[in-house]
Order: sequence, then structure tokens, then C-alpha cells
Amino acid sequence: MGCDQSEVSIVIVNDEEITRLNRQYLRRNRPTNVIAFPMASGDPAAFHPHLLGDVVISAETAKRQSEAVGGKTEEEIFFLMIHGILHLLAYDHEGSPAERRKMEAKEKELFNRIRRVK
Repeated sequence: MGCDQSEVSIVIVNDEEITRLNRQYLRRNRPTNVIAFPMASGDPAAFHPHLLGDVVISAETAKRQSEAVGGKTEEEIFFLMIHGILHLLAYDHEGSPAERRKMEAKEKELFNRIRRVK
């Protein structure tokens, strides 16, 4: 991904905490599966230029999502981690269909790499 020396903080929380963060930062009063807080631009980047940002994952939402499709919670959390990191790297699935396809392809590629390593 071209960021070998970069750092990411991964935080796993419950639905209550991710709802609080979602409400505070995104003005959405509900739980979500993952929120990414990029730090690679602006003033914080001057203090620590290799810090990409924070990825916050709700374990409870990940569990519900994995159970809904008959999957494993651990794999869902890995997928959400990848999803959040891609957001930190400026990937976006909410923009154009082309951007969505690009992000989905990268998610699948990285997730398959993790599955092979396990």
C-alpha cells in the first residue's frame, strides 16, 4: 500500500461506545460497524507524520453481522479493520460507483491475503 513505515491504532469497542463516537463525530445516533479517524493530513500530521489514524470497530456489531451471514466474528473484525484502514488511505465507497468498485476490490484482495496467512 506504500505506507510501510506508517502506524494505525485499532480500537475494538462495544455498541454503546461506537454509538457515542458516531453521534459525536458523524452526527449519527446509532451503532455502526467501523469508524475511521484519519490523521495523515492537517496539524496532527506535523507531530507524527507516519500516523495514518485510528480505526474503531464495534465487536458487537461485527458479531451480529457475521452471524447474519453464517460467518465468523473474527473474520468480520479483520474485514472491518481492512475497511477502516482503506478509509485512512483515502479509499471511499460512498462516492462514485468506480470508487466503490476500487475499494471493494482492494478489500477482497487484502482480506484474501489475511485468510491465507492464518
